[in-house]
Amino acid sequence: MQSVGSSKRSLIACLLLIVVGVWASAASAGSLEEQTLRVAAELRCPVCQNLSVADSPSEMATQMREVIHDKLKNGESPDQIRSYFVSRYGEWILLSPARHGFNWVAWLLPFVAILGGGGIIVLTIRRSIRRGHESNVEQSSPTDPRYASRLESELKEWER
Repeated sequence: MQSVGSSKRSLIACLLLIVVGVWASAASAGSLEEQTLRVAAELRCPVCQNLSVADSPSEMATQMREVIHDKLKNGESPDQIRSYFVSRYGEWILLSPARHGFNWVAWLLPFVAILGGGGIIVLTIRRSIRRGHESNVEQSSPTDPRYASRLESELKEWER
């Protein structure tokens, strides 16, 4: 009787291991596909230069996705795979430039341009407001007494 109980436990344990193994392999395959797409999304397609390898329908992009998948399957890291493609095609293959050295200019220049443009707009508005106030002050006190007396007489006639 004990052998029947222990054989049931062994059978349940084996089934549980099989289920966990199948689930783990399915989960790793799904994550492998996701990793493949993540790495492919960071690389530029050599044929469709404005698309990533993940989005490009070209045959070259399909082959590159397969290479990425195989390298991930063989245990290479995403950084190693990016380095592989950079060694083959140069840094041009990366959709976003690396953040080091002179490439910082490419990352920071848009923000500097936006801040500079905003500063220019603020200064322009301030100057135009100042000019408006200065011209109002000049218009309210004419320097020539002939114009002042004529203005007063015309205003009195108009009020009647």
